[in-house]
Amino acid sequence: MFWDYFVLVLYAIGMVAIAFLTRNRSGSVNDFLLAGKKGLNGWMTAFAYGTTYFSAVIFIGYAGQFGRAFGLASVWIGVGNAVIGTALAWLVLAKRTKNMTQRLQAKTMPDFYEKRYGSPRLKVVTALVIFLFLIPYSASVYNGLSSLFEIVFGIPGWAVMIGLAVLTALYLFFGGYFATALSDFIQGIIMIVGVVLMLICYMNSPEVNWDISEIANDPQLTWFVKDSGSTRWIYDRSVSFLSLVLLTSLGVWALPQTVHKYYAVRDKKAITQGIVVSTAFALIIGFIAYFSGALSPLFGQEAIVNAPDSEVIPQMLKLVIPVGLTGVIAVLILSASMSTLSSVSLASASVVAVDLYKGAINKNADDKKVNLWMRVLCLVFVAVSVILAILNEKFNIAAIAYLMGLSWGTLAGCFMGPFVLGVAWKRVSRPAVWASVISSLVLTAALILVFGYDKNGWSCSFGTALKSGIGASPTIGVICMLFSLVITVVVSLCTKAPEEQVLYNSFEQPIENEIV
Repeated sequence: MFWDYFVLVLYAIGMVAIAFLTRNRSGSVNDFLLAGKKGLNGWMTAFAYGTTYFSAVIFIGYAGQFGRAFGLASVWIGVGNAVIGTALAWLVLAKRTKNMTQRLQAKTMPDFYEKRYGSPRLKVVTALVIFLFLIPYSASVYNGLSSLFEIVFGIPGWAVMIGLAVLTALYLFFGGYFATALSDFIQGIIMIVGVVLMLICYMNSPEVNWDISEIANDPQLTWFVKDSGSTRWIYDRSVSFLSLVLLTSLGVWALPQTVHKYYAVRDKKAITQGIVVSTAFALIIGFIAYFSGALSPLFGQEAIVNAPDSEVIPQMLKLVIPVGLTGVIAVLILSASMSTLSSVSLASASVVAVDLYKGAINKNADDKKVNLWMRVLCLVFVAVSVILAILNEKFNIAAIAYLMGLSWGTLAGCFMGPFVLGVAWKRVSRPAVWASVISSLVLTAALILVFGYDKNGWSCSFGTALKSGIGASPTIGVICMLFSLVITVVVSLCTKAPEEQVLYNSFEQPIENEIV
């Protein structure tokens, strides 16, 4: 175990070194949020996108839970993440987002909404929504990592969460987005090496023994192995599976922490590099993560068979990974978590500091003061997320995967139409954006209760219905995303078109180094 702890300590020292080396790269708000005027090259942006996309949730929550539930079919979730959530997202959004945010001089998503649709109030409301609903996602990342370290290393979960929070807050506070992107690049390389080693260890285990043909034909790994013969069962299972693919693949199109990467990409060459590199990264990480989870039925040990969903992968790692490599695999999941947490924290802190404080409370605040607020709010967001994660672990409020589903589904439901259509279609109107945001919030709350009571009976307690409803968050999220696209189109066609000046500022205003 000495070498495992040595690797962990070495990794922690490396993250502290990044904080120290980048401390002078975030002197202004633009530097802190966008890594300076020039932006980042394709490789760094691609790794920043990929490591933000994949966190401990995919390894501990999704791969363990849905790999076991759907078998080898779960690999298609990872493929969907690479094709829809990465390649197609970059092709559709990267150039449009970069050009429009340059024209509008928008640094955050709420800032984009204010200038694209001419509504300061919209900026305030979207900033609050983003801040509130990124907290559950951040908490799910902490929970996923604590499960791994508690089972594999015997370290209390709360201690792991606090340690991770301190390390993340340190380099984020001092280095901002540049430190995040630099650490993401290093962490991305660690993730690729780690998942490949993890796959080799699984395939080399006695339970698998590199027999690909046996894996492909093993009835334990087919997703209808527990088929009750009921048509309703098959329907429910198919809907659940499709919802997972769409939520995790289409949801990232409208999340502030992933969309932000397009703001800071350097040029057309960087976008081309980003498409290729981020897609390859997503395919490697997504495929191996879900494939590993799908192998869990082959390990017949009671600790794995009867393990809660969040403990499946940690128990497999404890069984399969040899001493000396455990630290490397732990750093893999630690890297995935820290990169996501730093991006989420940066997105949340920026909307409060730039959009609420500077935009509504103190409009005369200078750059230095706003920059300080962002740094402090990064610490506040990290602290709040840790507290929620510890409470969730103690009271078992929601499964890790469903906390993430609630966050992604709500945010993507509010912003899918306003953002995705907003960068491509001039006709999107301000009332359509309000309709999407407000109705998606109401629809999410209503569907959580409807799904919860429907599952447990209408006489069950509110708490029981709420918990079960959150368990349906992937399906609810997909419904809200599609609803957002539809209502944005319908209301836009039925209301007054945006003013000519707003359209000129967004689509036609000449800018330096426009990407064509």
